[in-house]
Amino acid sequence: MHLFVGLDVSSFDIKVCFLNGQGEQLQTFTVNNDLPGATKLRDEILNTARDKSIGKLRIGLESTSVYSFHPSMFLHHDESLRALGGQVFVMNPRQIANFKKSYNDLDKTDEIDAFIIADYLRFGRLPMSIVKEEQYVALQQLTRARYHLVRQITQEKQRFLQYLSYKCNTFTEEVDSSVFGKAMMDLFLESYSLDELSNMPLDDLADFLRTKGKNRFPDPTYVANSIQKAVRSSYRLDKVVEDSIDTILATSITLIRTFEIQKKELKKAIERLMKGLPQTLQTIPGIGPVFAAGIIAEIGPIERFEDETKIAKYAGLYWRKHQSGRFTADDTSLSRNGNQYLRYYLVEAANSVRRQIPEYGQYYAKKYQEVPKHQHKRALVLTARKFVRLVDALLRKNQIYTPKGAIIQEA
Repeated sequence: MHLFVGLDVSSFDIKVCFLNGQGEQLQTFTVNNDLPGATKLRDEILNTARDKSIGKLRIGLESTSVYSFHPSMFLHHDESLRALGGQVFVMNPRQIANFKKSYNDLDKTDEIDAFIIADYLRFGRLPMSIVKEEQYVALQQLTRARYHLVRQITQEKQRFLQYLSYKCNTFTEEVDSSVFGKAMMDLFLESYSLDELSNMPLDDLADFLRTKGKNRFPDPTYVANSIQKAVRSSYRLDKVVEDSIDTILATSITLIRTFEIQKKELKKAIERLMKGLPQTLQTIPGIGPVFAAGIIAEIGPIERFEDETKIAKYAGLYWRKHQSGRFTADDTSLSRNGNQYLRYYLVEAANSVRRQIPEYGQYYAKKYQEVPKHQHKRALVLTARKFVRLVDALLRKNQIYTPKGAIIQEA
C-alpha cells in the first residue's frame, strides 16, 4: 500500500488528507497546529498503516515559514514514521498552485488544498526533503538572520546617504574617503553646521580625523581639505531644516552601528556552530566560516541533490530559455525562483573567491567583457554558477580544496 498525506498548515490548525496509490481519498480531518495535534496526526497515520504492508509513505506540506516548521520537523524525526520509511517534503507554494491549475472547478478551501498536496506527492515530482540534522536547522536560522541584517544595514546606509546629500550635496563626490568609517561617522555625530566646518582650522579638522580614525588615514590633511572643499561648494539649508537633518543623520548612525554590533554577534555564533560541523569549504581561498555556513545551511546534506545542476537550480542560478520557432533570445533574465539565501551566499562567496583564485578571476573577467550592459552582475552570477561545481565536488567527496588540476584528475 502507498500512503500519501497532504497537509495544509495555518497558524492554528492543520487540514489533513490521506490518499492511497490509486488517488482514492481515505480520510480527511483537522488537528491543531501544536504538539498534541501533531501527535494525533502521527497516530492517525500509524493507525491507517497498521496491519498493512507500506510500500511508500510520503507526507507533504507547503513552506509557510514558521507555521510549517514545527510539524515538518516533528513528523520527520518521529521514529515510528521513520520505521515505515516515511519521508517528509516541504514544497514551494507556487509549485502547488501551478499543479492545482490542472484541476477544473475546484474551490479555494483548505481541505481541497490538502487534497492537492497529497495528489502532488502521488505523482512523484517532488522537491527536496527537509533538512535532516538539527545542526543544519540551527545554522540556517543564524545565517538567514545575518542575511536580513545585512539587507537592513544596506538600506540604512542608502537612507543615510540620501539625507547626507541634503546636508552637503557634494560630499560623496569631493571626499575621497569612506563615508561610513568611524572618523566620518563621529564627525557627523558632532552635528557641525556647514559654516562651522568651513571655518574650522584645517589642522584642527585633520587632528579630529587622525584621532577618531586611530591614525588609519594615510593623509588626514588631504581628507580634511577635501571635506572643506565639499562643504564650501554645497547649498546652505535653513537652520531649522539643517537641525532636523542632523538629528536624522545621528539616528541613522546609531542604527548602523547597532546593526554592525549585532552582525558581529551573529558571526561569533556561526563560528562556534561551524566548529562542530565537518566540512571542507573553508579550505577554499576566500571562504571563511560565514560564507561556508550560509552555503551549507541551505544545502544541508549534499546527498539531497543528484548533482551540481540541481543545486544551481535550487539556488535560482539559471536563466530561462525563450524560444519561438527558429528564434532563440540571447538576452534573458535570471530566474526569480529558487532559494534566495543560498543564491546570496553563493554569489557573495564567488565574489570573494574570484579575488583569491586566478582561475575564477579570469573567468569573471572573460564574462565581464562579453556584454555591454549588466556586466558585473552577469559576470558575478556566472562565476557563482561555476563555483557551485566546486562546492558540490568538495562536499560530495569530503575533500579539501586543491588547485584545479588535482580535482579534475580525481573526477
